[in-house]
Amino acid sequence: MASELRNAKQAWSVLIVSTLAFTVCFMVWMMFGVIGIPIKKMLNLNSTQFGLLTAMPVLTGSLIRVPLGIWTDRYGGRIVLACLMATTVPAIWMMSYATEFWHFLVIGLFVGLAGGSFSVGTPYVARWFPKDRQGMAMGVYGAGNSGAAVNKFIAPVLLVAFGWAMVPQVYAAVMLGTLVLFWMFSHSDPAHLVPSHVTFMDQLKALKDPRVIKYCQYYSIVFGGYVAMSLWMVQYYVGEFGLDIRVAALLAACFSLPGGVLRAIGGILSDKFGAHSVTWWVMWVSWVCLFLLSYPQTDLTITTVNGPMTFHVGLNVYVFTTLMFILGIAWAFGKASVFKYISDDFGANIGTISGIVGLAGGLGGFVLPIMFGALMDITGIRSSAFMLMYGVVWVSLIWMYWTEVHKVQSRDSHNQDLI
Repeated sequence: MASELRNAKQAWSVLIVSTLAFTVCFMVWMMFGVIGIPIKKMLNLNSTQFGLLTAMPVLTGSLIRVPLGIWTDRYGGRIVLACLMATTVPAIWMMSYATEFWHFLVIGLFVGLAGGSFSVGTPYVARWFPKDRQGMAMGVYGAGNSGAAVNKFIAPVLLVAFGWAMVPQVYAAVMLGTLVLFWMFSHSDPAHLVPSHVTFMDQLKALKDPRVIKYCQYYSIVFGGYVAMSLWMVQYYVGEFGLDIRVAALLAACFSLPGGVLRAIGGILSDKFGAHSVTWWVMWVSWVCLFLLSYPQTDLTITTVNGPMTFHVGLNVYVFTTLMFILGIAWAFGKASVFKYISDDFGANIGTISGIVGLAGGLGGFVLPIMFGALMDITGIRSSAFMLMYGVVWVSLIWMYWTEVHKVQSRDSHNQDLI
């Protein structure tokens, strides 16, 4: 009894301090979403270059996820996450001394390592809990995505008061303090490591499973889209609605905050109703929201018997923010439900598979801001970003229908015929 109580205390201690660490890592990872705006003005960047600037940290944070997931299976999440956080501190501090575009791109690659923390913490916290509560544990940890919203609260204040260079300096100090707290209150359990005889190639064999590719597609929307929109929304509000950067960041947090915090609820719902049911509804809600968000500001002129009559069609800032809020909630649930799929189907190999799926989601977060910028430079339509996401959601809905919904319907129909 005493042993079970001690294990339960350690499990919750690991979950709480790991979630704090992930929140700080995500805050750092999303730093360019705010400070990129004055940097864009300082360097006279176009929209495509701005997209590349914001996406560079996402690239390394994505590519590092697979090896980090494997190392977590082998060496344990505590040591891997602590080393990862320690590695990012010097790079974050150096960001404040960058002056050229290539400086920001190169240093951004090293700062981006913080984004790999997701594929470390997910298997690390999941293994401290029984299978029927792993969805909850991973959802709570994933709520650290709210670091994107924390960034939108803190960075604009520091930027306006002291200039953009103060932001990375403060973030470096916060990361160092969080590293100390994490090491003090986290724990290790050798029973959570994969057997030493399991080779690297054995761990990667699961990639042959087509379900992994499908989960990558889902996650490229609910996480990749979340990252991309979190990076893009502040400048979108400034450009589309002419808002001050502090007001724009506050409204953008209406998407980022529920998109992170409510992931824990998504994990609980996935435990109760199943990963498929939650993900299916997430995709449909996303489809509706993105359809409405895609419509550009439009003036329609109609010839009437009394002469031309012009109507304006477009979303105002209140309707736009409401739709983004709903989309953030849907994607929070979706991020949790995709990883419930993984814990259900690949319980013995969570680290590797979560690394692969996390890589796909991160690459979505890298590619999408660049595509958003390129589309805006080409078309001149800001809402083209939502048009792109709308098309990607269509692909997932069709894929999910034919591989899951249709298959279940066919099996039920066959069973009815047998009866």
